[in-house]
Amino acid sequence: MFEPGTLVGKYLTPTTDTQLQPNGVDLTAAAIVEQTTPGRISQDGKTIGDRRAIKADDGVFRLDPGAYILQYAETVEIPEGHIGFIYPRSSLMRNSCMLHTAVWDAGYKGKGEGLLEVHHAIEIEAGARVGQLVFATAEHEHTYDGDYQGEHIDTE
Repeated sequence: MFEPGTLVGKYLTPTTDTQLQPNGVDLTAAAIVEQTTPGRISQDGKTIGDRRAIKADDGVFRLDPGAYILQYAETVEIPEGHIGFIYPRSSLMRNSCMLHTAVWDAGYKGKGEGLLEVHHAIEIEAGARVGQLVFATAEHEHTYDGDYQGEHIDTE
């Protein structure tokens, strides 16, 4: 079962009233980067390729078609007994863009990332609402303690 937005909002900082939705909380764009070198995923580890920041001229990211990593502005904590999913806001889809993310496990804390696919040139203002985080109840034996725990929190 999915939780109400009022519960989700208790686990994000910072947020505004306009981000609170009936079934989740909107996440905003903090930074957008582009991968410039190959990564590697093996049986015993991973390497993330080098990245180049996309400059926000006058606070606006101007993106040509391609794949980008979008970094969220909000620090998210996924509470025990829950799992997090992020869905794109419909405005992205209506502008030929898609936002993809992985499962956010119970215990994760950080400012996560999503894969932004741009199929037609678009402008995204820094701080614009781009995705919606929802929580579902979930049973689990332990909480997340992986490599991405605490990611981007040091940028606050």
